[in-house]
Amino acid sequence: MKTSKKNKSEKILLLCYLTFGMMLNLHAQNKILPLWKSIPDEIMAPDYKEKEVVKEGKIQRTSLVTSPTLSIFIPKQIKPNQTAVLIFPGGGYAHLSMEKEGTNVAEWLNSLGIVAFVVKYRLPSDLIMKNKSIGSLQDAQEAIRFVRFNAAKWNIDPNKIGTIGFSAGGHLASTLATHFDNKVYESKFNMSARPDFSILVYPVISMDSNITHKGSQTNLLGKEPSQILIDNFSNDKKVTSQTPPTFLVHASDDSAVLPENSINYYLALKKNNVSAELHIYEKGGHGFGLGAQDTSLYWINDCKEWLNANHYIF
Repeated sequence: MKTSKKNKSEKILLLCYLTFGMMLNLHAQNKILPLWKSIPDEIMAPDYKEKEVVKEGKIQRTSLVTSPTLSIFIPKQIKPNQTAVLIFPGGGYAHLSMEKEGTNVAEWLNSLGIVAFVVKYRLPSDLIMKNKSIGSLQDAQEAIRFVRFNAAKWNIDPNKIGTIGFSAGGHLASTLATHFDNKVYESKFNMSARPDFSILVYPVISMDSNITHKGSQTNLLGKEPSQILIDNFSNDKKVTSQTPPTFLVHASDDSAVLPENSINYYLALKKNNVSAELHIYEKGGHGFGLGAQDTSLYWINDCKEWLNANHYIF
C-alpha cells in the first residue's frame, strides 16, 4: 500500500516538530542567566570590555568580566532533591579558565547526577568596583542565594548546595565558606549564602606572602596590602565551627600554589571539629583540572567516594 503525499507531508511536519521540541528541551537544560539586575557598587567603564578566548566554538578562558552569569547544567536523569554544585574557575583573579575548570567540571558533575552551575564572576578591578576586594565575593554570595531561592525549579535540595573552586577560584570558594555571613551588599533574596559543602582543588587559601600565590594576592588586595586585609582574606584564619565540610586536593610538587595552603586550611577545619578530607598527591603540579598526569588523575574518584559517603550522591 503506497503512502499518500499528504501523509508523507504530515509525517515530515511531525518529525520537524519533535526535533524542534527536543532542541528546545536541550537548550532549556543549559541556560545562561545573568546574576544581577543591578550590580552593587558598580563603576561604569565603557571601555572595559570582556575578552574571550574561543577555540573550536568553546570559550576556553575569559577576562575583564563586567556581567556575571550562571551557566546551568542539568543531569540527563532528573531526580527529586538533587544535589547542586556551584563551580568557580581559577585564573589568578586575572582570568577565568572557563572550559578546563568550568564546563568540563560541570559535565563531570552531571555524570554523578549533580546539577551544576558555572559561575562567571567579576575579577577584582578598581576600574569597575568601588571595593575590588569584595566584588568577587558579592557575586559568589548572590550566586548561592539565587540557586537556593530557585531550588524547587531545578529539583534541588536547598540543603545540598555545595561549591567547587580551583586555584584562585578555590580562594573564592573558601572565602564564601568562611565569609558567608559578611554583609557585603544588600540582597533581595532572604537566603543564607552558606555552602553546605566545599570542594577545593589546588586552592589559594592564604594571602600571607610566605605561601600565597602572589598574582592572586596582588590582583585581589593590591600591590601593598595592609596586614588587616591580608589577615581578613587568609581563609585558614577565618575557619569556625560553622565552616562547611570540605574535600581538599593538592599536589606536593605544586610550585605555583604551595600545598601548605590546603594543609593549613585542613588543620584549621580539624581544630574547629569540621568534617574534612585532604588528599596530597606526590605529583601533579598545578592546574591539572579533572586530572592530567601522575597521581592527580585519581582525585575525581576519591571525590566521588567522599560525595557518596556524605550522601550527596547515591
